[in-house]
Order: sequence, then structure tokens, then C-alpha cells
Amino acid sequence: MASYVKRSGKWQARISWYDTAGKRRFKNKGGFATKSLAKKWAVENEANLAKGILTNKEIAFADYVDQWVTTYKEPKVAKITLDRYHYTANEVRRFFKLTPIRQVTRTMYQEFINDYGSCHAPSTVKKVNSYIRSAVKSAILDDYLIKDFTQGVELNSDKSRSIKVDYLNKAEIHRLIQHAEAGLTHRYTSRHMIVTAIYTGMRLAEIQALTWSDIDWIKSTITINKSWDAHTRQFKPTKTESSNRVIKVNRHLLALLRGLRTHSKSNMVFLTQFGTIPTSNAVNKTLRTLLADLGINRQNFHFHSLRHSHVALLLASGIDLYAISKRLGHSSTVITSNTYAYLIDEYKAQTDELIIAALESI
Repeated sequence: MASYVKRSGKWQARISWYDTAGKRRFKNKGGFATKSLAKKWAVENEANLAKGILTNKEIAFADYVDQWVTTYKEPKVAKITLDRYHYTANEVRRFFKLTPIRQVTRTMYQEFINDYGSCHAPSTVKKVNSYIRSAVKSAILDDYLIKDFTQGVELNSDKSRSIKVDYLNKAEIHRLIQHAEAGLTHRYTSRHMIVTAIYTGMRLAEIQALTWSDIDWIKSTITINKSWDAHTRQFKPTKTESSNRVIKVNRHLLALLRGLRTHSKSNMVFLTQFGTIPTSNAVNKTLRTLLADLGINRQNFHFHSLRHSHVALLLASGIDLYAISKRLGHSSTVITSNTYAYLIDEYKAQTDELIIAALESI
């Protein structure tokens, strides 16, 4: 219900309602030049109330993001991902300080993106923006906002900070596999993990979590249905639902793993003699040593780069992007094409020739 009063030549509007506890609430605003403007404000706010939007709710933008991370993300995401969310929340607090979320405008948010993007790579800006956009959509559902002020912003960034992931060509992959296999031992399994990554394109946490029951020796497949939490040293769900998959593997890899199994005293495939699973630091140290031995110098090359090399190998062999996407555990080919766009562009000329050859054969 709304009421209006004229004071000192200006109109004031007041609306009231009862909250879920039965307590009567009020909201008013003055300074309107005409009664019709005061009525317009009252009608808009009463319409919001009818939609279930509590127009008197208020919270600082940074406080809401903190609250959102704690409530919706902390219980379900891995520690490394949670750290990224907390980092994003800190950036929001750095820029917006105690600005109420209702006072944040699209222009203010664009200024934040411009400020943050001036010293961060495109991929980082894109990730931070996606986290904040999710928080803002949640704030709308929680009745703190009516409009999404993150829509339509330009993601400005410092492209010079982009890091291109180098990959190994086919000859270098062959040399790396040979060198890694030459020193295989069941006591230290990092080399086995490196070879597995090259042949399968699996993520490190997926390889760490492999159990012998995941391997079908007859069908030559590996089932990927979990990953490894390096902090808790326990199983955890895969990165995404689409990461759960069954992939075909070559007989040579199975033979190498079978050799490892003869010495195994656990269901964990890559357990070392110390009863542990090699960490990211351990496998990367081994990888750097192998590459140095071979005289292969690749900037920013690490264990995950083997996944990129696997994709490069498949693309060079003319494997369809859809098949590659499914093998990698991506939910769509869009993710694959965005992640490996630089590789796809490199092989465009090769695929163009195949297309022309197919057309000429008609």
C-alpha cells in the first residue's frame, strides 16, 4: 500500500508490506517534483514486491561475493579452484571496497574490467569475469539486484601477457617416449605417468587416480570416473560430468602398464615404492630432466602440455575434432576448439587440402 505527502513543495512516497515473519516494513523516498513521479516510484517498487523482490535488502558487493563463494562454491569445488574464487573475491573488494551491490552500475563494472585487464592476460580476465557473473546472477535470485550489470561488458586485457603453450612435434614425442621407457622402474612411476599422458591425453589428476580395475585389458580401454586430490590424497569427482569417459588405448601402453602391475601391491596403478602417488612437482621434475637430456627446449612446457601434444598428434593424423573432444572429456567441441584454437589454425591448411581433394574426387 502506498501513501503520498507533500512537504516543502516536494512530494514524498511511502510503501509498506509485511515480511515473512509478519512484521510490517516500510520504504519511502522524497524529493519528487510532482505527485505523478512519486506514484511512478511507488508503483515500480510495489511491482518488485509482487515479484518477490525485497526492495530494502542491501549488502556490499564484495561481501556478497564472499558470502556466495562460502555458501555455493566452498562445499563442492577443489581447493585449487576455491583459491581462484577467493582471489576473485579479493579483487572485487580491492576495487569496489564497501560499495553496496545495488549501487554498482554497468559502467562501474566496465571500469573494474579495464583496471584489472590492464595487467592481466585475456584468459585470466575471462575467468575472473565468469566467476563474478555467476555471483551477480545469484544476487539477482537472492533479490539483491534486478538487473545484471555484467552483461555486455568488453573484456579488455593485456594480450602481451598471454602464454602460448608449446607442444612437441611427432618426432620429439617419439624421442621422449623412447627415453622415458628406457628408464622405467616400478619403484618410481613418474615416467610411466608421462608415457600414459602422451598416449591418452588424460589430465594429471585423472592419471594419479587410476586403479587397476579401471583398465580393461581385453577391450583395451581405460575408464576415467574420478580424479586425485593432491592435498587430501583421496579420490574426488572428475573436473566436470563430461570428464567421465571410457577411452581406447594402444596395446603398447597396456604392455607397459602390465609390467608395472606385476610388482604392484595396491589397487593404485602409479603407487611408488614409498606408498605415495607422484605429485605435480615430481612428474614435472622428471619431465624437465627427460627433455633436457634430449636437448628439447620448450618454454612454459609442463606435464599438462603433454595433453596439448596429444591433441597436436591427433590433429596431425587427421582425427576428427568431435572424436578428440570426446577423448579429452570436453562437454562440447566448442570447448575443444577454444582451448586448442592455435593448434587447429596450424592444421587448417592440411585439412583444407583434404577438403579440396574430396571435392575434386566427385
